[in-house]
Amino acid sequence: MTVQTLAETNTTVPEQPIFELIEVEQVFEVPKPGRPIFSRETVGLRALDGVRLNIRKGTSLAVVGESGSGKSTLLRVLLGLDRPSGGRALYNSKPILEGRATGIDFARDVAMVYQDARGSLDPRMTIGALIAEPLRHFNIVSREDEASRVAQLLDRVGLPADAAERYPSGLSGGQVRRVAIARALASEPTVLVADEAVSGLDVSTQAQLLILLQSLQRDMGLTLIFITHDLGVASFLCEEIAIMYLGRIVETGPTDAVLNAPAHPYSAALRAAAPQFFEPLSEPLSGEIPSPLNLPEGCRFSTRCASAQNDCRLKDPQLGKLSLQRAVACLHPLALK
Repeated sequence: MTVQTLAETNTTVPEQPIFELIEVEQVFEVPKPGRPIFSRETVGLRALDGVRLNIRKGTSLAVVGESGSGKSTLLRVLLGLDRPSGGRALYNSKPILEGRATGIDFARDVAMVYQDARGSLDPRMTIGALIAEPLRHFNIVSREDEASRVAQLLDRVGLPADAAERYPSGLSGGQVRRVAIARALASEPTVLVADEAVSGLDVSTQAQLLILLQSLQRDMGLTLIFITHDLGVASFLCEEIAIMYLGRIVETGPTDAVLNAPAHPYSAALRAAAPQFFEPLSEPLSGEIPSPLNLPEGCRFSTRCASAQNDCRLKDPQLGKLSLQRAVACLHPLALK
């Protein structure tokens, strides 16, 4: 009997990721520290430093990290708002900026819910006019059907039809977030990107919006990319997680698996610092984040890592496969349960 190899028996072609970041870098020239204010000397600040990330169609991904980890810069690259300094940023196997510049498909397919939802809405326009704007821009429905589609979108996000006649100033914070979601959905996107979309709201309102986003992602088959610093939100909403530290993704995988058994010490430290129900608040993550202008030798987390060994201060670990679904950038990953 002939023994077939896995490659011979498995004829399934892996699905091409909808977003693919390959060694993406983003370097900003900033004034050199310690120089006179009028000096023109600059130094490169690496906001993104060799980012590797694949996002599958139809999945929900949380991008998590402390302030200054590079989440916002990563978001701008994904949206095609900034050209990366190096590497490749692809959407459906084509450069994101190329797709954004050559037609309306990318702008229609990839919708954004901003952190400052109220600031993203023109206060002089009614809610109905705000939601109708993308309908007209992308010629999705006729003018005769516009009001009906606006009403459908308001209903889809849990707002009454008469909200169309109101202005953003007359809505609560939670209602404004729902309007921002309805406006994003108006273009009939395949990808929904949300930046801290529930931050600053009370717990019950946050829960309602998370349930709404979860149902939209499931029912509409959306690819959801959620930027957050809250592990609880990430755990509830997203199937997959990417953890960032100082411009790099240091661990990826299924959310529950990563949070229940972190492989990277930074992931474990974030998990330990997260508040637990019915337990006192734990200590915040110890140590100061190094300056991106003066990164430590070797692993950039070694100055805060309780498990750092000698080689961690000499060799810079790259993101590599830990298992079929998980990857980690660590020379000595934590033992998995």
